[in-house]
Amino acid sequence: MKLFQKLKQKSLHFKTSLAVIVTAAVLVEVTSAVQYWFAREGIRKEVEHRAESELKVKNLEIQKVMTAVEVAVRNMAWSVEQHLARPDSMYGITQKLLKDNEVIAGSAIAFEPYYYQDKGRQFSPYSYKDFTLKKGDTEAPIISKQLGTDQYDYHTMEWYTAPKESGQGYWSEPYFDEGGGELMMSTYSLPIRNEQGNIIAIFTADVSLDWLGDIINAHHIYPSSYNLMISRTGQLMACPVESLVMRNTIQELTEGMEDTTVRNINQHMMAGVSGQATVRDDQGRKNYVFYAPIEGGTGWSMAVVCADKEIYQGLRQVAFNLLLMMLLGMGLLGYIIYRAARSAHRLADVSAEKERIGSELRIASGIQMAMLPKIFPPYPDRDDIDIFGQLTPAKEVGGDLYDFYIRDEKLFFCIGDVSGKGVPASLVMAVTRSLFRTVSAHESMPDRIIATLNDAMAEDNEANMFVTLFVGVLDLPTGRLRYSNAGHDAPLIICKDVERLPVDANIPVGLMQGWKYTTQEAIIAPQTTLFLYTDGLTEAENIEHQLFGEQRIIDVAHQALVNQTSASEPIIHMMTEAAHAFVGEAEQSDDLTMLAIRYTKQQPDVRFKRSITLSNDVQEVPQLAQFVEEVCEAVEFDPATTMSMNLAIEEAVVNVMNYAYPAGTKGDIDIEAQANDVRLKFTIIDSGTPFDPTAKEEVDTTLTAEERSIGGLGIHLVRQLMDSINYERVGGKNILTLRKKIQQ
Repeated sequence: MKLFQKLKQKSLHFKTSLAVIVTAAVLVEVTSAVQYWFAREGIRKEVEHRAESELKVKNLEIQKVMTAVEVAVRNMAWSVEQHLARPDSMYGITQKLLKDNEVIAGSAIAFEPYYYQDKGRQFSPYSYKDFTLKKGDTEAPIISKQLGTDQYDYHTMEWYTAPKESGQGYWSEPYFDEGGGELMMSTYSLPIRNEQGNIIAIFTADVSLDWLGDIINAHHIYPSSYNLMISRTGQLMACPVESLVMRNTIQELTEGMEDTTVRNINQHMMAGVSGQATVRDDQGRKNYVFYAPIEGGTGWSMAVVCADKEIYQGLRQVAFNLLLMMLLGMGLLGYIIYRAARSAHRLADVSAEKERIGSELRIASGIQMAMLPKIFPPYPDRDDIDIFGQLTPAKEVGGDLYDFYIRDEKLFFCIGDVSGKGVPASLVMAVTRSLFRTVSAHESMPDRIIATLNDAMAEDNEANMFVTLFVGVLDLPTGRLRYSNAGHDAPLIICKDVERLPVDANIPVGLMQGWKYTTQEAIIAPQTTLFLYTDGLTEAENIEHQLFGEQRIIDVAHQALVNQTSASEPIIHMMTEAAHAFVGEAEQSDDLTMLAIRYTKQQPDVRFKRSITLSNDVQEVPQLAQFVEEVCEAVEFDPATTMSMNLAIEEAVVNVMNYAYPAGTKGDIDIEAQANDVRLKFTIIDSGTPFDPTAKEEVDTTLTAEERSIGGLGIHLVRQLMDSINYERVGGKNILTLRKKIQQ
């Protein structure tokens, strides 16, 4: 009977162990599958990121060349307008354009029929570089001639008719210049207008595109991946096989493919749409295609093609190795379970679980603290702001938060306190900080930032948790502070005295959707410190359950003034030491967070200051260009930087000319240039309707120029060319400030 019981017990142990092993095997397999999926998704996202980066880099390189050509033609257009009375001087203008721009191979100024009666119906001075006469390292000679003849009526050519119809600059379809430069070219055409605004000629620049192949094929994200570029009609402009360039269209090359997805890709690329797709070739091999248009109105589009086999080859090898290791691990697991079934102790299990929880809490604490700014000083290269922050959680994780960053010369900052403590509060803290960064990236008014956070957090708030929050936006050039409070303690203003910043009573974030928060304003004088804190400072208790209180905070701030402690970090250290001395041996009962912001703007030494006033008339743009060139020459900018500055300032000012004042209304635009030894600053002031170009979202390049909203592509270009951009509405005037660092 005892033998039967022992056999039955062993059988039960065996079945239990087998069930555990099978369950573990299933879990491991499921876990491996999930890990494989996540790893594959991670690789896919990395490939997308690398492909998008590749497209952006190539786009910028190509756009840099094309923009330089457009700027060169635009800058020479005023010379054409100035010399209309001397038609033969047009040859000299085209020759100068070729001499100053290496990439331009030819240039023509094609006038309207009989514009000059003595020149006949067709008059088009044309100059080109004759590469057939080039010898060694010498430059190709420039030859000039009359382009229009009875056999070549340029008035019907695409490069002439297209810009004339649109009234704007136009890039022609790429073509191969046979019998001339023997080069792949594209022509940029710009209308020339008379004083009445009528188009009288087309100014062109023939651009050699030999450099395209070098840019497109210079780098690949994988050894077997490749890049290609097509024109607006699908003509192949660049690809790894040089024999196909300008001899085939993308439709012809893909016509016989069984996968019809490639036809959609062709249509999207020719339509100037960006995207990605998966395509299988005739051998059934999967490839990923990423494509995007080349910006600048050329109609060109570029694609990056990557093979699935190469992308996931390493992952598949790792998965196979993991499978082998899993089988080995299952055998080892069976042995471990067998031994554990005989010698496991409940106390050891409890200890292990406790240690695991403690470890996870420590990791969670590290993750939480990593979300907050922790490098001080955060902006060592700036002389207008000094910031220091400190958060001390009462437990492993806490619910306090603070954050700050600079965008468009404005300091966005916040401090908050989540109701409750521990893990739930830490999760709400993480969500609040992430929402603050996300919302404030596209919004500059603090009341709208808090309102958006409130609506998002109040939705489905079943735990009824809320956050007291203070959000401020400090304009660094002017010291104007806009702020909104959501039930948080009022900050201190420490200057010549200690005062509380007046705040409106608003409910905390997360309690009620649709609450209308208020915005308040204050002017922060230089050398003023804004001290923010959570109730963990005022409610710090000693062993006698007395509170630290607001008065002690004010007393410490007064002591800082007496000690002439002006920097933000020493003030927080003084507050910390005072709180610790008061609390003594008592246990910390709440999270303690402090943030000190000192506005340290200094009045810079001005090397020179110049200004110009224009009316809202685009005909005055040449005066603006001359003014910018004189300023850039004064600060000794190189020609490339001067060209970039001219383009940026022109974009900003023309935007004001076109849209600041109502149609038919005259208005002035004041442009002031001011420079010290560090940077050059342009300030554009108008009295038109309020408009903040820095609040515009990223431009949608898939839309046509007519469909884009005002300030879209222009402000995008200005951001690329300038170091910083700042907007303020002061005294009924729009004030846009652009800054560029002066290279020493």
